[in-house]
Amino acid sequence: MVKKKRPLILLSNDDGVNARGLHTLIEIIKPYGDIVVVAPEKGESGKSHAITLNMPVRVRKISESENVTIYSCSGTPVDSVKLAINKLLPRKPDFLVSGINHGSNASISVIYSGTMGAAIEGCLNGIPSIGFSVLDHSENADFSIAKAYAGSIFQNVMENDLPVGTCLNVNFPVIPLNKVKGVRVCRQTRGVWKEEYERRVDPHKGEYFWLTGDFHNFEPDAKDTDEWALANNYIAVVPIHVDLTSYEGIKKLRDWTYECKI
Repeated sequence: MVKKKRPLILLSNDDGVNARGLHTLIEIIKPYGDIVVVAPEKGESGKSHAITLNMPVRVRKISESENVTIYSCSGTPVDSVKLAINKLLPRKPDFLVSGINHGSNASISVIYSGTMGAAIEGCLNGIPSIGFSVLDHSENADFSIAKAYAGSIFQNVMENDLPVGTCLNVNFPVIPLNKVKGVRVCRQTRGVWKEEYERRVDPHKGEYFWLTGDFHNFEPDAKDTDEWALANNYIAVVPIHVDLTSYEGIKKLRDWTYECKI
C-alpha cells in the first residue's frame, strides 16, 4: 500500500515571524499537513506586493520539528513567498496561508496589505491561497474566532479548491465567540482611507510627519459587502482575483476612436 503524501503548506505573514497571529495560525493549520513558515523577521505591514531590489535578502532557519519548519526573511512578505517557492521548499507547496494579521484587511485595505500580498503571490504561482485577518491591531489580539473557524475554512479549500487566479481574503470580527452568526461570502466594500499627515517635531527640532486617517465607507447600507458582514457579527470571506483588467472599461473604450500618429 502506497502511503499518501502529506500536503506541503507554506505559511507567511506581514506582522513578523514572532507575531502571535502567525503562531496561532501554525497551531490551526499543522494538523492538515507539513508546514514550512517563511515570514519577515520584523513587521512589514502595509507593504502590499513590494519586493526588495536594492539590497540582499537573507534567510535564517529558526526552528525545525517533525512537521513544522520556521524561517525568518529579511525582506517583505512577497520576498518571503518568492524565496520559499524558488529556493527553500523541496517542491511547490500545495497550499499557502498568510496571517493571522493583527488588524482588518477588509474593503480597500486589501490593496495595501502585506498579508494579502503574500496570498496573492501564492495565487499568481497557481497555489490555492488564503489570507486571514482579525479586526484587532493589538499585540495580544483575541484569536478565539479564528481558532474556531479558520481550520474549517482551510479544509473547505483543500477539499473543493478555488477558481484559477482566485484567493480568499478572510476577516474575523472582534466579538464574543458565541455571538458569531456564521461565515458570509461577500464582496469587497467600496470605500477609501482618508489620510491625514500629522506634523510633528523631533527633539532636535526636525520636522516629520506621521500618517493617520479614517476609513470612509461609500456604501454603508449595502448588505452584500465585507464591512457590513463584519459589523453584523459575520466572518467575511471575499474571493479576490489577480486579474486587474476592467472588463467594463474594455467595452467602453471600444467605442472610442483612436488616431495613431507616427
